[in-house]
Amino acid sequence: MVPKLHHPQVHARAKRHLDEPHALSFLLAEHDDEHATGMRLMMKEYRVANDLHRVRDGQECMAYLRRSGAFAGVTRPDVVLLDLWLPVLDGQQVLLAMHADPVLRSIPVVVMSTFDDPVQRSKAKAAGAAGFLVKPVDFGRFTSMVREMNLFWSVWNHPPE
Repeated sequence: MVPKLHHPQVHARAKRHLDEPHALSFLLAEHDDEHATGMRLMMKEYRVANDLHRVRDGQECMAYLRRSGAFAGVTRPDVVLLDLWLPVLDGQQVLLAMHADPVLRSIPVVVMSTFDDPVQRSKAKAAGAAGFLVKPVDFGRFTSMVREMNLFWSVWNHPPE
């Protein structure tokens, strides 16, 4: 049995998407080109129908989420995959800004880091993160993580109303 995530950050729009036959939209905030490329390749290889949009720093992430500047008119994502070590604004600053915004705080955020740091995990949880993933160095484990993460958000997760 797969546990359901019962977290206040999971919003009604994600539930609507799960009840309808179309893909979720992910925003990947990732400065590392190799990690971003790996994520895209794994989604393609596993034929994941979810949309994946990428920004390279925290400032771009906030502009995308606020749909401002070059991102005017984009649809807000259903889930944000947030690297902690972003340039300009780091992931923790983005998470705090999202949590402070009444519109953005309802978007679930999964924090991703290459380090399993209990202090960072605690800070992420306190700032409202829906999850914390440690990006495996091993390609096979990275592949499994991406596949399982996509399955969780698009198939297994049924957010509370």
